[in-house]
Amino acid sequence: MELLAVQLKQDTHCTVRDLARHYSVSTRTISRDLALMREQGMQIDADRGRGGGVRLDRNWGVGRVNLDYSEAVDLLISIAVAEQMNSPLFLANLGSVRRQLVASFSPEKRASVNRLKSRILIGVTASTYVQASAKAPPKRVVQALHQAFVDREVLDVRYQREDGATSERQIEPHYLLLKYPIWYVVAFDHLRQEPRTFRCDRLLAAQKTGTRFHLLSKEAFQPSLSHDDLSV
Repeated sequence: MELLAVQLKQDTHCTVRDLARHYSVSTRTISRDLALMREQGMQIDADRGRGGGVRLDRNWGVGRVNLDYSEAVDLLISIAVAEQMNSPLFLANLGSVRRQLVASFSPEKRASVNRLKSRILIGVTASTYVQASAKAPPKRVVQALHQAFVDREVLDVRYQREDGATSERQIEPHYLLLKYPIWYVVAFDHLRQEPRTFRCDRLLAAQKTGTRFHLLSKEAFQPSLSHDDLSV
């Protein structure tokens, strides 16, 4: 389909019959390919009436971006978060971007991404009191938490409570919760032997342990999600 996309972008007028003849396939095959390209977010324009042509919007595909799988997953999940927040700005083309990303994955990888998306929860906006104390966590902490969340791996963390006291813990990052702009990790805390919710910006250090955990259902964490400020 990439060759077809290039030709449609270059030719000012090209009919389905011309394309079928050029590629030695049936018009039905070309029509099916055009439909699939539209599903992937390509802007295919068509002239009505007999002899009408089809073309690809010349603005499509400007600056091809090469993403590896992990980068594409992060982008797709970020799009899903933005869509769930129902912001009216800058969302017009996110559906098209998402369809193109999804189309680039194998069925197995699509299922994996959907499982990751189901583990990201969107809550109400954080209170002004909570927002006032927000700060950016260290990059190395974010990277360790991100990988442990994806791999379902236990983390050794150092956590600072609201009163400034710190503690060393082992946690299982089962879910991530966004109460904009604050991210929380919804985890099973080995220290307390119960589900707890931690503010990500209060994680002072984090290191993967290499130990995997089995995912628990959201229902198991409902008590820890019931607190308004979600501070521990």
